[in-house]
Amino acid sequence: LFPRLAKIADKFAILRSIYDSEGRHDCFQCMTGRTVKEANSAPPGGWPALGAWVSKVQGSRPGVPAHLSLMYPTGNRTWGEPGSGGFLGPAHSPMGLVAKDPTAQAQSLTLRGITLERLEDRNRLLGAVDAFRREADARGEMGGMDHFNRQALEILSGADLVDALDLSKEDPRIVERYGANDLAYQRDGAPRMIRNFLVARRLVEAGARVVSLNYSRWDWHGGDGMNFPSSRREFPLLDQGLSALITDLHERGLDRDVSVVVWGEFGRTPKINQNNSRDHWPRVTFALLAGGGMQTGQVIGATDRIGGEVVSRPIRFEEAFATLYHNLGIDLRQTTVTDATGRPQYLVSPSVEPIRELVG
Repeated sequence: LFPRLAKIADKFAILRSIYDSEGRHDCFQCMTGRTVKEANSAPPGGWPALGAWVSKVQGSRPGVPAHLSLMYPTGNRTWGEPGSGGFLGPAHSPMGLVAKDPTAQAQSLTLRGITLERLEDRNRLLGAVDAFRREADARGEMGGMDHFNRQALEILSGADLVDALDLSKEDPRIVERYGANDLAYQRDGAPRMIRNFLVARRLVEAGARVVSLNYSRWDWHGGDGMNFPSSRREFPLLDQGLSALITDLHERGLDRDVSVVVWGEFGRTPKINQNNSRDHWPRVTFALLAGGGMQTGQVIGATDRIGGEVVSRPIRFEEAFATLYHNLGIDLRQTTVTDATGRPQYLVSPSVEPIRELVG
């Protein structure tokens, strides 16, 4: 079902034994490494997404925010949430670059229709900024407004971010390698915007540090669609886009600098249900990791013969996060950020280490 990925299996690793899924049908654990149950022990403001931590610790370059999102809003709202700045504040929340309409211009690149060509229209610009401030005040985000205003003007006066989103500036042969987008939303999931894998690569080249994206819909059971016909339809598209991204990173010499993680919030039942499909199964799930200078070409962990229980090398979600931070050069034992109560917060729980098989 994944012949293209099979040909480059030396360039990625599979984690086959992630065991601590909370079983919630949302993105929270995939974006933060934490569970919703841990919210009770979170600092005021909540746990930040991975990209928010990286934005705070490593910063942004002018005109290209560190933390970007290509996640489409979905009918099931929680499938399209890229996480937030948490206690780090809204300045480190992801900048959303896509809208409900997949053909729409990227969001947040203009202030209510103000483009660089109209920047000399000072009165309109002032009105746009004032409206932006009022909306942010209503959302309780005024604390981040100086950051937002500066960021918006940097984007307007620079071309890097806008150019990264423009695939007409990419080699057509590379674009073709990724496959063709399907703009149709998949029921309550996301559209099949497969070329966003390429957009993500271009954004990272432009200076972004973390880019998240969602792709299609994978909840196939019962009235949600049959598992086997759906997989035969979806797998070839994902196979093409993901293999193109991994190959592209290697060809450009980015495989040591850019990490890729592909996963979902839980696994699927080892036994077929009455609808010839598979239900939710939080007791074991998997992830694919590539790049980041990791030791790839291996499968880590194992389940029993039916894929129902972990039998060796149990792995936590947070261990994958620790690995990604490690790949970015962040010292997990020394790096902390002070929360609103004055308490230093580590990026992962103190007992969590990067996955040794991947980082040596």
